[in-house]
Amino acid sequence: MKNLIEYVLTRSIAGLLIVAPIYLAILLLLKAMKSAAGLVKPFAHLVPASLPADQLLSLLLVLASCFLIGLAARTPAGRAAMQRAERSLFQRLPGYAMIRSLTQRLAGETRDQAWKPALAEIEEALVPAFIIEEVGDGRLTVFVPSVPTPLAGAVYILSADRVHPLNIPFTQAVKVISRWGSGSKELVAAMEDAPPVSAGTSGSRNAA
Repeated sequence: MKNLIEYVLTRSIAGLLIVAPIYLAILLLLKAMKSAAGLVKPFAHLVPASLPADQLLSLLLVLASCFLIGLAARTPAGRAAMQRAERSLFQRLPGYAMIRSLTQRLAGETRDQAWKPALAEIEEALVPAFIIEEVGDGRLTVFVPSVPTPLAGAVYILSADRVHPLNIPFTQAVKVISRWGSGSKELVAAMEDAPPVSAGTSGSRNAA
C-alpha cells in the first residue's frame, strides 16, 4: 500500500511539473489578449465579419509583442536588462531557475552544464541521468529520472569518473526515458565519443 501511494504521488508530481507551466502560459496568454482587446477594437472592421476580429487581432498583437521582446532580449542591452530582472525578481520565484534551465535546454540555447544528458554508473550498471552541477571537490550532482516520467527520480552525488556526459540533445535523452529505454543504444554510442567532465576523484553517493 505504501509503495502504491508513493508511486501515485511521484507520478502526480511529475505530471504537475509538466502541466503547470503550460497551464500558466495559457492563462497569461488569455489575460494578455483580454488586455489588448481595447487596443485592437478600432481595427476590428479590417477583419472579415465571419472571423472573431477582437480575439484574432488581440492574439496577433500579443504574439508580435512576444516576438519583439524576444528580439530585444538578444541584444546586449536586452540581455543586461534580463539579467538584472532575474537577479532582483525572477530568481526569488519558486521553481523559476529549474523551469528556465529546462526551457533553455529544450530550445538548445544554453551552454551551461545544468541538465546535460549523461550515463551514470550506479550499482554496476549504466543509467540515463542529467548532470545538475559540480559539487566542487571532483564530484557531480546528477539527477536520475524514473521511467517513464523524466521529471521524477533520485539525486546522486557521484565522482566525475562515474558520470559520462553525452553529446546528444536534451530532448533525445528525454525521449529515451519516456519510451522505457527504447533508443538507449544511441546513448551508449554517444557516451563512447564523449570526453570526461573533469579529473575524477573518489567520491560518495547519496540518494534523495
